[in-house]
Formats: sequence, structure tokens, C-alpha cells
Amino acid sequence: MADPAAPATNGQGTFPAPDAAGELVAAIAQAETVSADEIALYDRQIRLWGLEAQNKIRNANILLVSMKALANEVAKNLVLAGISSITLADHEAVTEEDVGAQFFLSEADVGKNRAHAAAPQVQKLNPRVKVNVLTHDVSKETDTGFFVPFDLIIATDLDFIALTNINGCARIANRPFYAGGSHGMYGYIFADLGQHDFVIEREVSRKTELKAESATRSVTGVQFKKENGKNIELVTKRELYTPLLLSNTSPLAPELQGNTRKLKKVHPLLTCIRTLWEWQRQGNGSPLAALPAFTASAMDRHKELTLPPETLTGDFLRDFLSNLGCEIAPVTAYLGGQLAQDVINVLGKREQPIQNLMLFDGEDSSGPVYALHPIFVNDPVPTIISLPVDAPIVLA
Repeated sequence: MADPAAPATNGQGTFPAPDAAGELVAAIAQAETVSADEIALYDRQIRLWGLEAQNKIRNANILLVSMKALANEVAKNLVLAGISSITLADHEAVTEEDVGAQFFLSEADVGKNRAHAAAPQVQKLNPRVKVNVLTHDVSKETDTGFFVPFDLIIATDLDFIALTNINGCARIANRPFYAGGSHGMYGYIFADLGQHDFVIEREVSRKTELKAESATRSVTGVQFKKENGKNIELVTKRELYTPLLLSNTSPLAPELQGNTRKLKKVHPLLTCIRTLWEWQRQGNGSPLAALPAFTASAMDRHKELTLPPETLTGDFLRDFLSNLGCEIAPVTAYLGGQLAQDVINVLGKREQPIQNLMLFDGEDSSGPVYALHPIFVNDPVPTIISLPVDAPIVLA
């Protein structure tokens, strides 16, 4: 019987017979509710986010692209949470450096495909979760239908071109997308959920109005219930998101623009990450080989964001560049935990998700979140309509 996951492989990175999609639907239909033994197994998390959310999580099929240290943490957390399946996609071979940073690998795995090498250890975490492997370069996929069977797509530690290609396909397929990356003591999480509805549950204090709360968020519905003698309201909110390609050239949120005090507090890591992405988009190679040009580009990007020039120092820029290519366990553990928790919230449609770029600076333990959209003061974020799944796409 075919697994209830997104596209399974035959172990060689190829797809099975065309009827697998039909078997996928049938398998999911047979497993719509959480069983008694699963309730016992996942009792703690069910108490945290509820049985309905756990049921959504247990039916989720996740695609995780690029199995480096950050992806290891994400896979661990999602598999332990009890998703239906996870597909590990990676076309690269295990290196000595990988072994030093990734807990799913050993010296015996050097030279093997990274996804294949990690899969058995991922499976051991939770035998109930189906673990699949893909060994081709998913970032070069041009068939957007490939992404449709997955409920959510996560790409980690890839360059900007690869991330935007996957993000573009995910958006056409109408699937939520996350990108994450770690650079030594620094890292980021980016979310493009398209249009996402979620529910906030809270005790009634005052009447909640159906209205826009920000340029991207609005209240679309309110329901009430009694719980332990208290009046509880369930507030449905809607967030609108922007693809990474547009976010990388978008201004800061309207509430920051023109506010000198707030602009001074914007973390310089934002400028560095955006400069790195633009550098990769232009195909400039390693920034370490062209420090003056990268520095000039960073200053330009800082100015584009209307940030005070004194908040981007040469010391911070040099520190950021010296961390490129490094993986540090405490940083990847923190980022992996945050990314996985946000994914769980999105699957369960509970709580406010990341909107839309979260940064992490391990030097000062800060994790600011910036909403980057092609909007300006008093302009709402435009809804970007998903195209038909069979629409053609041209990769950069």
C-alpha cells in the first residue's frame, strides 16, 4: 500500500507509479481522526494546542529541502510532534564538515547522499511518521504540480536563487512556504503563507471589532464559548504574505518609516541578510573574495531602508562575514525550534505566525521580527493571487 505522504520515492530519488496520488487521498481519508493510543502518546501537546489542531498536524505531509544542521533540528521537532510524513530532499553528499554539525550523521556516512544518510535516524524518532527521501535538486523543479501533495514546504540553507525558485513554485501551488538559514552566530526564518487564517482564543475583555489591525492583518470573525465559567472568544484573523523575491526589496513596515527612534533600533543583521541575498541574486560568488564591493552594497541597502548610517558598523559587518558557512549547534537548535513551532501553529491554524522575517543574533540573544512588504504608509498590502497549478514557470 502506498504511503500517505507527499510523493514517496523508490529509494533512488524517482517517483512511483502515477496512481500514487489516488492512494494518497485514500490513505488520508482512512486516517482522519486521532486514535486513543495517539492521544496517550501526544497527551502533553494536545493539552497545549488541542485535539483539533493535533488532528491537523497528524495529517500533514511536509517537504524539507536541504538536510544540514538547521534542517536536522526542524525534522526532529516536526517528527516528534506527530506529523503524517516528512520528505527529506537533498542532492548533496555528506562531508566531514556535515558530520561535525549534524546529529543524524556519523563518519560512516561521509560520501553518502545527505537525505538518505539522515532518514534512518529521523525514522527512529517516531515510527508512526512516514519518512521519504528525494535525491534530486528540488530547487530546479519546474513542474509546480510536484509541490501540490505537500501541505507545507520548508527550504533551509540554500542561496537566494534556489529559495525564490522554490517559493515561486510553492505559491503557484498554493502551499505555505518557509525559508531558514544559519550563518554561525546569526540566522533567519522567512515565511510566505500566501493568505493565512488563524484563531486566537482569549478571555473576553472588550468587544472585538471586525476590522484591519495592520497593513497585513485583519479580524474576519468572532465566536464565543463558555469554559470553566469564563466567557471565551475565538477571534479569526487573516494575514497576507509576500514572496521572498519581493520582500527582499520591500521597505520597512509603515509604523517604522519616518520614526527616528524606532529606526535606530532596527538590527543591522537585517541589512546584512538582505545584502547577502542580493549578492547571491546577482551571482557574485563569495562575498569574502570581494569585501570592498560587498561593504559598499551593504551601505547602499542600509540607506534604502532609510536606516541611520551609524547603526551599521564595520565591526558588525566583518563579524557577519566571518560567520558565513559556519553551523553552530545552539543557534541551529534555537532556529529549528522556532521554525518548527511556527509550522505547528500554521498547520493547527492557531496563534499568530511569523510575519514575515525573523532574525536571530546569537551574540546578544535577540530575535527581532520585521514585516517586509511592497507597501508604504497608509497603503494596504496587495493580495497576490495564486496562479493555476499547471501554469508555466521560468526559473532564474
